[in-house]
This record gives sequence, C-alpha cells and structure tokens, in this order.
Amino acid sequence: MILRTPRTDVPRTCLSAGRRPMRAFPGFVTAVAVAALPLAALAACVSETGPGAEGPPLPRLAAATEATTSRPELAPGDATHLALASLAKDPDSPSDPVAAAQPSCREGMVLIKGEYCTEVREECVEWMEPPSNVLARCAKFAPSTCVGERVKKRYCIDRDEYVAPGEELPLGDVSWTHARQICETQNKRLCMETEWEFACEGEAMFPYTTGYARDATSCNFDKPDLVDTDGKLRDQRQRASDLDRCVSPFGVRNMSGNVDEWVWRDRSWGEWRSALKGGWWMPARDRCRPATTAHNERFHELQTGVRCCSDAT
Repeated sequence: MILRTPRTDVPRTCLSAGRRPMRAFPGFVTAVAVAALPLAALAACVSETGPGAEGPPLPRLAAATEATTSRPELAPGDATHLALASLAKDPDSPSDPVAAAQPSCREGMVLIKGEYCTEVREECVEWMEPPSNVLARCAKFAPSTCVGERVKKRYCIDRDEYVAPGEELPLGDVSWTHARQICETQNKRLCMETEWEFACEGEAMFPYTTGYARDATSCNFDKPDLVDTDGKLRDQRQRASDLDRCVSPFGVRNMSGNVDEWVWRDRSWGEWRSALKGGWWMPARDRCRPATTAHNERFHELQTGVRCCSDAT
C-alpha cells in the first residue's frame, strides 16, 4: 500500500479541537477508553478539517504567512546528503579560521542544509496492523520517492527536545502558544512544519527518523500500560541521553516518539496554525510526515512538548 505524505494523525485523546480535558489528568481520562479499543474503532476519534488522511495534492502554505513574512529568505544550500551530522563534514565549513570561530548555529543546535521534498510517496511493505486502521503502524517501508518539488533549505534546529532549567526530562504539558514563547525567549522561533520534517527525515525522506524500519528499541514509542490504576497517564518520557540511537540523518535526536512537538503548520491541512509532529510514547504512527492538526493553540497535555529553530548565520 502506498501512502502519499499523510497530512494528519489521530488526535491523541480523541478530544474535539479546542476543548480542554479534565485537569485531574490532562486529557487521558478519555484515552483510557481509547487505549482499550480495537484500532479499527479508533477511526471514530478522528476530528480533522479539510480533506482526508491523504491530504491535498500540493503543499498548503497559507498558515505560514505570519511566521515567514517577518524573517529574511533562507539562504540556499547544496543537495549533499548527510548520512549522520556527527559523522559528516559540513560543506559550509569555512577555511578562514576567523570565520570558523563563528559557527552557523549556536551551541545545542544542528545545521540543517539540503533539498527538502514537498510531497513524498511512502510504500509500506510490512504492516503491524491492517492499514485501514487509523493508527496502523508500519514495520517496514520501501525506499521513499519524491513526487513533489525539491526545495533548498538551510536553518538551525535544537538537537534535543526542550528541557526546562534544572530538569532532566523534556518539558511536557506545553501548549502551542507557550511553546512559541519558550522559543522566542531564547531568541529562537517555533519550527515550521516543513523544517521539522526535513530535520527528521533527511534527503533520503526516511519515514522514521532512524530509517525505513520501525525500531522501538531505539526510540521511545510503542510503550504498553499507558495509564495507571487511577486512570492517569503514566509519565514515560525519557532523557535524551537514554535515547542516543534515536537520531535523524542530520544528527537530531528523538524526533520519533518521546514527546509530541509543536510546530507552525505550513504544509498539512487544519483550522489552526498549530500542529503536533513526531508522536509520543504510545503505539501510534510516530513518523516524520504525519501531523496532528485538530488541536488549537491553547491545547496542552503531558505528552506535548517543543523544540526550537532559528535562521542559520
């Protein structure tokens, strides 16, 4: 079965967009029932706007207007594929020692540079559940094919999900609005959806940040026992240092699973500017391309986090 850049993912707790859950447990009172349902029954939980899961034939960029008009156009880059940023030589590295002392990205960030595909065809060759199920997981994909346009991108992204000062786990229970503020107080910005995707999948357009095969031993997803005996979500976030094999082609960590990450939507369909990317620790898609767009900019639950981007110098 061929998937053409799925534009949506299931709302994590089957809540209507914009409706806040009971605070005794941020939203997972509903998810207790969701976790117990057969995957086929979860189709009733989807609450998306626009076309179905296959999305529009071309990228939808209207939501990016406010975010992009205030910053300069991104500088062009070449199409060199980086197998792993930690192992690859940066083609931008200057020979001038003075220039070399001024890196393109600040400490803790990774330079993302290359050609992003606007629309990708992904073919699953081994399903974990029937593909008709809304949360169907793919165990193995065939190599991806670019059926859209190649667009040059060059920017910086945080290597790790945001961790609050003095803490060890990535920050959770963050709304889109709060996530945007967190980035701006660091003189960064909330990542655009397409920026997040490119950092996750690389030029090879990997469905999962680690490649074509689903690997729950490397990334924090497919966890059982989502809720405790009181019906509250079990906190199964993990430290970045515990997941050093969940690394994207550019060397960015934990983009599949761990916490859902807010982005500024510029490709997928949705009523809001907000979208969630990457999934979290539950058994769901947890891939680079799908997005959850049914939650508004004030929605937050334990599993919603953030990482930031900035323009490269």
